[in-house]
Amino acid sequence: MINLLPGSISRPPELERLSKLIKDWYVIDLKTQLSYFKIVEQQLKQTLGDAAAKKLISKAVYLFSIGSNDYFTLFSTNSSVLQSHNSKIEYVEMVIGNLTNTIKEIYEEGGRKFGFLNLLPLGCMPSMKVLIVPGSTSGNSCQEDGTELAKLHNKALSASLQELERVLEGFRYSYHDFYGSLIERMNNPEAYGFKEVTACCGSGRYRGILSCGGKREIKEYEVCEKPSEYLFFDADHPSEMASKQIAELMWSSEIPNVTGPYNLETLFHHI
Repeated sequence: MINLLPGSISRPPELERLSKLIKDWYVIDLKTQLSYFKIVEQQLKQTLGDAAAKKLISKAVYLFSIGSNDYFTLFSTNSSVLQSHNSKIEYVEMVIGNLTNTIKEIYEEGGRKFGFLNLLPLGCMPSMKVLIVPGSTSGNSCQEDGTELAKLHNKALSASLQELERVLEGFRYSYHDFYGSLIERMNNPEAYGFKEVTACCGSGRYRGILSCGGKREIKEYEVCEKPSEYLFFDADHPSEMASKQIAELMWSSEIPNVTGPYNLETLFHHI
């Protein structure tokens, strides 16, 4: 998903091109999704009545898996944000600020329970590793700018959620360390049933070129025979097997540094 900047924040030049990328990637931006939520809220009030709708909204769990495309955009537009550590920090603050404002709006409408995945290790995605020049000092390691942005984002997101819990009465959340879960599987694939940490579908090194399905500019692509043996299905997305494992950790893990302070099962059934 891609976050759109609220009107009160100045727009960095690279984000002027986001509208075209949104159309190309067929994504629904966060601002639009929030407007859909408010439409559904009104429909619930009309159908169930105000009291029942309010109860339903307060009992619902609002799940956010968001941010990757905000950062992928920087690489596809060759953004100046990538040129310094400070500019990366400023960009991350903008992304987290936009997300935080959305959370507050849902809270103001009665939402109290939220679920979050932090950012996966962007620099280790096949689509990012393919950007590394063959024979460079990076070798087969992860793309450094992508990794740095993901770490900055995750640190800021964690701090923001802790602050929201402090200042918003009744705010409860589940936070899954998506980054750590994928790194663990990249470093120990066989322990989790994987044979390959490249993509099942795509082209080029690591099958990291987004050509899966042949509907983009590059039409040629390869598809593996056993997707369940691959950590990634395509250049940007974990495989079904990996996603199932992550979902199970989000739902029932009782290890605080994996999923906490609550898991999703607790949010749905016990709060």
